[in-house]
Formats: sequence, C-alpha cells, structure tokens
Amino acid sequence: MDSPHIAVQAGTFFASIFVVATTTMRTMIPLRVFGIITNVILITTSIFSHAYPTLLLHAVLLPLNGYRLHQMLQLVRDVKKSVNSDLSMEWLKPFMTERCCEAGEVLFYKDEKAEDMFYIVSGRYRLVESGIELPVGAIVGELGMLSPLNERTQTLECIERGTVLGVSYRQVEELYVQNPEFGFYFLRLASARLFQNIGRLEQRLAEYTVQTPAPAAAPAPAAQGSA
Repeated sequence: MDSPHIAVQAGTFFASIFVVATTTMRTMIPLRVFGIITNVILITTSIFSHAYPTLLLHAVLLPLNGYRLHQMLQLVRDVKKSVNSDLSMEWLKPFMTERCCEAGEVLFYKDEKAEDMFYIVSGRYRLVESGIELPVGAIVGELGMLSPLNERTQTLECIERGTVLGVSYRQVEELYVQNPEFGFYFLRLASARLFQNIGRLEQRLAEYTVQTPAPAAAPAPAAQGSA
C-alpha cells in the first residue's frame, strides 16, 4: 500500500472522528475549533486522493469557520472589556438591526411585554415617566430581559429624528447558549448596569432630600397660669 493511500485512509478516519465529536458539542467555540480541524484534515486528504469537489467544499468552509470563531472570541473579549471599563454594549452592534425613528414616535410603552433592547446611534430619546433624556451611545431596554415579568418599566419616546440599533432577547439568549462564557460576562455586565442605575437613583434621592427643607416644628402651646 503506497504512502498517499495510507494518508488518505488515515485522514478519512480522523476526520470521521472529529465529525462525530462535533455532534456532541453544545457550545460554539469548541464546535468551530473541531470544524476547522476537520476542514484541514479533509483538505489534505482531498489533495492526495484528487477529490476536488471535497477539496473545494472544505476550502470554502475553512475560512468561514475561522471567521465565526474569531467573531465569537472577539465578542467574549469585548464583553470582558466592557465589564471592567465603561459598561458599554457596543460589542452587540454586529448582531443588531437598524431602525429609523421619527420625532414623536414611541419605541415602547410602559408595562408592555419587553422583547428587545436598543442602542442609540443618533437623535434624541426620552424616558417619559422619569423625564430622563438618553445620550447617543446609550443602551436602553436591556434590563427587561432580566425582570421576572419581562415588562417595560417606562415609556421610550423619540423627540428628535434619529437611528437606533435593535437586538431581540432571543438573539442574546442564543449567544448565551452558544457560549456560556459570554453569558457569564453578560450577566455580570447587566448586573453592574443595574447597580449603577440604583446608585444614580440613590444619588438623586439624596439631592432631593437636601434641597427639600424640613417642615418647621409647630410652636409649643403657651403655659396657662392657675386662677
């Protein structure tokens, strides 16, 4: 048996093992790694066996698997960086869809079911009940994903024409399932933003308490002498 034939058989055997192994993978990063290894093995064996259709197929799949692996690793790195810095959620932008908003348009109402979150790209937006205006670059609606009833706590209105990027909770959940490490850091990030919001509310309450004067004490009744 010549060397090329042995190489083909060995390559096919190991490729089969990796293909079977990928069916047991529950997370995306190991799946992509095994997919890349399988692509390389089958490309090599296709060269020896002159199986050019197989060679072409895996030559296309190899850079695709490599890109997806890079994308997921970059996502985890960006989430880690956000947790340790400014709590930004810009790392979600590649998974978001664009939406144009007109002045006076309501993106969501208080108490309605929450199904997605938004990243503000341009324009002006206001949380109606609290009167808070959100700056460009802010994320709004992400905490509804973690609330027990998945309901909006405020109404979001566009007050000046602009653009937002939206991502559904289902997409975020899919990323969570594909990569538990991403899910762990996402929960840390969401928790950090929640505590940050609580801190702001406590600060506003403290400022309001300082600015509001205490009610004056009622004067004591005058003592009456005995007759």
